[in-house]
Formats: sequence, structure tokens, C-alpha cells
Amino acid sequence: MKKNNQIKCVKFVESSPMLLWEGYKFISNRGRKLRTDIFETRIMGKKVICIRGSEAAEVFYDERRFKRKGAAPKRVQKTLTGENGVQGLDGAEHSQRKMMFLSIMNSANLELLQRILLKQWEISSRRWERKKQILLFDEMQELLCKAACQWAGVPLKKCEIKLRADDLGKMVDGFGGIGPRYWEGKCARKRTEAWIKDIIEQIRSHKLHPRIGSAAYIIAWHYNLTGELLSSQIAAVELINIIRPITAIATYVTFGAHAMYTHPVCRKKLQSMGERYVDMFVQEVRRYYPFTPFVGALVKKSFFWKNHLFKKGTLVLLDVYGIDHDPRIWDWPNEFRPERFFDRAKEPYEFIPQGGGDASKGHRCAGEIVTITVMKESFLYLAGKIDYNVPRQNLKYSLRRIPTLPKSRFVISRVRRK
Repeated sequence: MKKNNQIKCVKFVESSPMLLWEGYKFISNRGRKLRTDIFETRIMGKKVICIRGSEAAEVFYDERRFKRKGAAPKRVQKTLTGENGVQGLDGAEHSQRKMMFLSIMNSANLELLQRILLKQWEISSRRWERKKQILLFDEMQELLCKAACQWAGVPLKKCEIKLRADDLGKMVDGFGGIGPRYWEGKCARKRTEAWIKDIIEQIRSHKLHPRIGSAAYIIAWHYNLTGELLSSQIAAVELINIIRPITAIATYVTFGAHAMYTHPVCRKKLQSMGERYVDMFVQEVRRYYPFTPFVGALVKKSFFWKNHLFKKGTLVLLDVYGIDHDPRIWDWPNEFRPERFFDRAKEPYEFIPQGGGDASKGHRCAGEIVTITVMKESFLYLAGKIDYNVPRQNLKYSLRRIPTLPKSRFVISRVRRK
């Protein structure tokens, strides 16, 4: 692609309708059409600079140039992330909060998560055997909600599993929607925050005693930079930032099942080729299938990059989906090929399904290792521990819808445990 050193500006064009229409491909489509990796537009009346490519990702994750505080629209905070959580912090405050999350992701906790997850798969698969068919996505939301709560130290009654799993799912589904989807997500967050805030307060009043080292224990007793406990509201937001993303892995598991069905040779390799192939398969699912469309940050102080002025306070959107499908980075990017990860070096700005850079220092997701762990265990179980049929259904998914799923939510029937 020939590089163009002049920024493309469409300063008076409101792009919100086209963003809704084009979804995941909005930034990539505009960049290709304008033959540039940087262009200006307006979204919801606000000036935005959109950037794409691995070089852009490296600049975007430079904390000297960008900040996250105030970048996320209120509609995203009211549904997906919550207010005053780690995603919207910068500097020392962000580093300290990030270390809190990283302390939860230790090897002992990850091994415990594996055991809990395997047990939940056993319980669910026994129940599925008694059903004519199931919706895999819906079942995975409940399975992962139960596993996440048990692992995090959050008590969950049997009678409330479906409500909590549905609410966690609606929070994810609502951030990219308008109308009913958004309002359902907003109401779901209110209910979930009230539930988890009560748990935080019970822990602090010694009415609940979660396992020492669990997420609930660490977050409930976390002190901020001023030496004070996090407010119960912020602690609730951060504990939700543990159980919500784990529940959301239902999307990746569903897409992994989709990949096994549309590429049956991959399922056979998962059964026979060992852990190395499982690793490659997990990474290719994370690269190929749509999850995060783009991420935003505010310019911290004015700077020039590639002869373009990034003015202080300007919102910048980085094309996550586009980078993971960029033909300048990936051979045959629109084909599902796990083997592409066989000897691929780890490049922190070329493969960014959960952010770029160093997770221990910047804004790459602290829970990425949890995502990978859950996906590996789930794909091994789907491929090797159960057999099932895939009846005729609509397995197409729309890149216009954010977030997206197969239209059928992936129906499987006649589940048999091996």
C-alpha cells in the first residue's frame, strides 16, 4: 500500500450512520478508500481521528501521548466497563490498580480456575445429554458465569444463575447497541453493581469470608494511593471487571465451535496434535473472529506523527479488528489458519485482540491469560470430551452488529459424553 503523508479530513461529515451500517469494518473501509492510515471525521457530533496499522498501535499505546481518563463515552461506562474502573485510569493510579489485577492472575489461581472450569463442563455436559438440543452461546454464558463467580469468591445461588449470567451478557451486548439493547445493558449494569456492592460490603463487615487470594478478597481489601480502601462502588466495578469478561468468553467459545464445524480438520487436530496446536487454534480464533471493534483514547498533549497534528483533548480511535485482519501484517488474513501461529514471533502491536503493548505496564488487558486459559480448556472439552450433532441453522454472523454472534447462537443436538 502506498503511504500518504497527508491526513484525510471529512470535517463536516457525521459518520455515526456509517459506523452503525459498517460496524467492525468502518475504520478499515474508510482508510482503504482514502488510501491512508489516518483520517478525521465526526462521530455523534464530536471530532475524531481514526488510525489503523501496527505503527499506529505503537503510538496509541504510548502513555506519554495518550490518556484513557474521559475517553470512554458514558454509554460504554453505563453498560460495559462501569465508571471509575481501571480502564479509565492513567499514570500511577492506573499502575497500582493494574497490579491489583495482575496479582490475581498468578499460577495457583489459574490452576484453580482450570479445575473449576473442568468441573462445570462435566456438570453442564451431563445436563445437555438429557436435552434434545441446546443453544451453545446461552449455555456457555451460564457455565462461565458459575465458574467465574466460584473462582472469584462471589457467592451465587442456583436460583439466580440465569439472571446473573443474562445481565453480564446484556452489559456486553448493550454497549454497541441503540434503543432496547442499550437500555437493557444499562439496567443490567445497575442490577449487577447493586448485587456486587452488597457482597463487597458483606466482606468488609466480615459476614462473608472469601478465599484469601481470590479476586473478591483482594479487591475488597485493596487500598488506593492515598491509603484508603476503594469505595464499595468502585470495588464492585472492579470485581465485575473480573466476572464479566470471563462470562463474555462465551462469545469466543461459540466462535471456536463455529470454526471446528466449518473446518472439521481443525477439530481432528485438536484431538490428536496436543497442546501446541490448541495454542495456535486459540490465537487464530482470537484473531479471525470479531470481538473488539476499536478502542479509544484522548490525546494527552499535542504532538505530530507522520506530519499530522494530534491536538490535545482529541478523541482517537484505533482499529483493533482491522489490525488483526491487515494484509500488510497477515498472509491471507480472511482465511482461518491456526498454523500461521506456529513460529510467529510475539509482536505486541501486530496482534491486539485484547490491546497492545505490555500488559504489566500499559493498557493491554490484564486478564488476557485468563481468556486464553478458559478458551484452551473449553476447546479441548468440545473437541475431545463430547460428541454432538450440528443441525441445519443460520451460522452467519454480521460484521455490522457490534458485538456479533452467529445468528443461531450455535445450536448443537444429541450431546454425548465420551
